[in-house]
Amino acid sequence: MRLERLTANKIKIFLTSDDLFERGLSKEDIWKDSSKWNQLFHDMLEEASEEFDVDIQGSVAVEIFSLQAQGMILIITVDEVKDDEELLYDGYIEMQVRVEGCEELLYEFEEFEDIIDLSKRLSCIDIFGGSLYSLQNCYYLLMDQEDAAKKERAACILSEFGNPSILSPYVLAEYGKPIIEHKTVETILHFFNK
Repeated sequence: MRLERLTANKIKIFLTSDDLFERGLSKEDIWKDSSKWNQLFHDMLEEASEEFDVDIQGSVAVEIFSLQAQGMILIITVDEVKDDEELLYDGYIEMQVRVEGCEELLYEFEEFEDIIDLSKRLSCIDIFGGSLYSLQNCYYLLMDQEDAAKKERAACILSEFGNPSILSPYVLAEYGKPIIEHKTVETILHFFNK
């Protein structure tokens, strides 16, 4: 599980499929076993509270983005923030949950060097293609794998070099700057394979 504080009242939690498996859960259990999910959610809030030295109380909005073969991302937004930075925890939480799926493999990278290293690793297992964009000082790689097995292998390697993005590919196409529109892995290898 990876935690990231986005704003004073917003936290991003990335759960891998392994994180869910270790807790005896699957993505489908969101709708089936609310007690297990409720416990996991409270555990995540406690960990976030300790990690960021904040407490959470009141109404909480939860957006869940299911990422194929990777796990899921939860964006937790607390409605009320006291003193702009301090969040209070009371034990009572009102949840509003929204679940969205994401079929594409879209990853965010801070350094271009990571994309070069990633391309070399992907080529070793015969995974090619992809589109590369830049947006707000980050690089985004959108992989277009059709084969489910290759998609899962690609997701594992992509996770080593970057972070899954919850950005919509449509938003990326609209606002991002295309760097390599097709065959990103092949193009990177052609220019940077030394």
